[in-house]
Formats: sequence, structure tokens, C-alpha cells
Amino acid sequence: MSNPRPRKRFGQNFLHDQHVLDRIVAAAELQETDRVLEIGPGPGALTTRLLATGLPVLAVEIDRDLAKALEERNDLNLEVKTGDVLRFNWSELLTQPPYKLIANLPYNISSQILFKVLEHRNAFSCLVLMFQKEVGERLIATEGSRNYGILSVLMQTWFHLERVIKVPPGAFFPPPKVDSVVLRMVPLSKPRVDVHDEALYRKLVKSAFAQRRKTVRNSLLGSGWQAEQIDQAFDVTEIDPGRRGETLTIEEFGALANLLCSINREDGLS
Repeated sequence: MSNPRPRKRFGQNFLHDQHVLDRIVAAAELQETDRVLEIGPGPGALTTRLLATGLPVLAVEIDRDLAKALEERNDLNLEVKTGDVLRFNWSELLTQPPYKLIANLPYNISSQILFKVLEHRNAFSCLVLMFQKEVGERLIATEGSRNYGILSVLMQTWFHLERVIKVPPGAFFPPPKVDSVVLRMVPLSKPRVDVHDEALYRKLVKSAFAQRRKTVRNSLLGSGWQAEQIDQAFDVTEIDPGRRGETLTIEEFGALANLLCSINREDGLS
């Protein structure tokens, strides 16, 4: 398919800048035993670079016309799945882990994809992903920054993140109205905090940022946590409940979550 027309409903902005494509592939540090997952390949500019390495590529594309064009390449190393990646069962999709996820993500679902990645993080050895600059800045932000939030904490708990390259609008067709950034993410050999109950940890982090202008204690109360339990957790960890969520380090979130996990177990036994 020559010069495909981007579809706004799919949030399509096709990457065509050769330098940026080179930097993305280089950042992945592909080895001969790697398998690649690409989400939102579009017309396949990045796909072409990936296939040139001789590695197997699994491409997931929601646009049926673009998916068909990729299939018509008849490349034995290319497997195309047509559909919304968020609706796939990722355990069934990722049948031969580990994968390197390399993609110019659709910006309208990039955060949702990252939550999927977190759920299936053991299936990945590396991620090199394009984001809207604002989202990328949130991901690599540290405590005390206005960009620091839920995904900052959760992604940095299990991944090392670094910026690869900033990307101007002109690198795409059509040019988006925002700058973009490519990030490289590598799973940590062990998480930054030893999380005893991952579901509780995620709930705590999300609750702490639910109402950013409130103290972390009031944010937790507003999200349904019991005052007696959270006060006990703040007391034991010696974390000031009057602080705001964006000032807490990942280690402090972990300490609070693990204390609450222990308190819940004790309450369950009483």
C-alpha cells in the first residue's frame, strides 16, 4: 500500500524519519536469539528495519487495511495479528517469550499498554517505545516533580528507564501537535522494592495520586482506606501523613504497602 491515509480514530501518525528509526533499532540492542513485538506498525517503516535484522517480528495492527498490506509482504519472519492489542489475551498472544517490544505506540492508548506490560512484564527483556513527550516525562520523573505520578512509580519499580532521543513533529506524517520521545526500558534484576502484595501496592499508589492537592493521608481516606490502618502504617514507617503523594519515594510507597499488607493479615487473623 503506497501512501496510506492516516485514520484519526486510530490516532495514527506514521513515523518516517530515517535517523529516528535507526536510533530506535540501535537502542533495542537486538541479538540473534531475540523475538520482537511491534504494536501499531502502520505502513511498516519500523517493521522493515526490524525484519532487516532477520529476527522474527510479531506485529499487532488494528487497521485492517494496513494489516493486510503487511501480510502481503509474505515475509516468513513476519506474523501479523489484526485487532485491538488491548483486547487480546496477552498470555495467548506472547507465546514465545521473552520479547523485545519495539514500537511507535498509538498515543491515545500508550498508558493502557504500559499497564498491560506491567501485568506481563516477565514476557519482556527490553522495551523501546515512542511516547508523546508529556507521557515520556511522566514516566521518567522522580519524586517531587509535578510530572511524578502513578506510572512513574509503577514502571520504575520494575524497570530501568532512560531517554533515547527526542523526536520533533516533522518526523511523522501527519505531524502531531506535540513533541515525542523514545524511551528504553529494561526489567530490573530485582524490583526497587520487595512488594509483598502487588495488587495492594498498585491500589495504594493509585490512591495516593487520586487527589494530588490533598495530603497522602486524605487521598487514601478518600479512596476507601481505613483510617486506623493507614495511621498505623504512617506511624510505623515514620512517614509524615501530611505530605503529598508526589513527594513519596518508591521505597516509601513500598514500605507503606508492605505495612498495610501485614496489618490486613493481622486483622484477618483476629
